[in-house]
Amino acid sequence: QVHLVESGGGSVQAGGSLRLSCATSGSRFSFNAMNWYRQPPGKQRELVAGIDSGGSTNYADSVRGRFTISADNAQNVVYLQMNSLKPEDTAVYYCNADGLAMIGGSWSFANYWGQGTQVTVSS
Repeated sequence: QVHLVESGGGSVQAGGSLRLSCATSGSRFSFNAMNWYRQPPGKQRELVAGIDSGGSTNYADSVRGRFTISADNAQNVVYLQMNSLKPEDTAVYYCNADGLAMIGGSWSFANYWGQGTQVTVSS
């Protein structure tokens, strides 16, 4: 079993910055892609940013130019640097990992979610 542990959420004023981290623990894991999703109050979960094992990144239009996703492949940690935050960025942010996990002595495709971390941006 692989666990994703998120940290770095909190409350900031509009225009401020936060950096989220997501670390993997538990079984050995080789990721193909790691993503950040968010779920604003009363809305559906949406993809914010993703990065694959080759370093290619993708962003939602609403955050492109303000957010940066990066990864430490050796440590299986993914970061989301969020700058110029807006009240509409307020949401619970979730880390998602997709890749190969060592389960029962063999590698298996797996997908995991973190528990979520709250980001609140006040105007």
